[in-house]
Amino acid sequence: MKTGAAAIALGFAGMAMGADMPKDFWTTPTIHGYGKIHYVADAAYKPRADQTYKIIFALTKGSKQPGEVNPALDRVARTVNLYVASGVPLKNLKFVAVAYGEATPLVLNDAQYRAKFGVANPNLPLVEQLRKAGVDVSVCAQAVAEHDFQDDWVDKSVTLALSGLTTVTRLEHDGYVLMPL
Repeated sequence: MKTGAAAIALGFAGMAMGADMPKDFWTTPTIHGYGKIHYVADAAYKPRADQTYKIIFALTKGSKQPGEVNPALDRVARTVNLYVASGVPLKNLKFVAVAYGEATPLVLNDAQYRAKFGVANPNLPLVEQLRKAGVDVSVCAQAVAEHDFQDDWVDKSVTLALSGLTTVTRLEHDGYVLMPL
């Protein structure tokens, strides 16, 4: 019984701390509603606004629930938000996200996602915002086949790449940095 009371007390303490945070503590300045950040203006290791950043995001983990946005895709949004909040213009962000493994279903068009999971694809609005910000969201064609999906089930906003392997190595060869998520 004491453990339950302690958990309740901690829960109320956590709610109280959240209530004390300023309204704008967490923001989503560029990819609205996704990739929340807490910007610290005087933090160390901030991106330099005059540089171009080339990152390939390897999205390999799936969502816990079909109705939830893929957390790795949300981390891509967080990265965009952090760089732009630091003063880096979107034109200086050369970001590519490639989904494979357990992350592959996030790229399904809404009809196929609904048929497989019974809910609308919650990732598509985020994919759309990332595309508008210049992020190329792609999927490994080998993973599409391994999941028994058809190529035309991939949403039109997603790039069908030969493979995750060739995408990563090709872009690393072109000077991109790999960020596994």
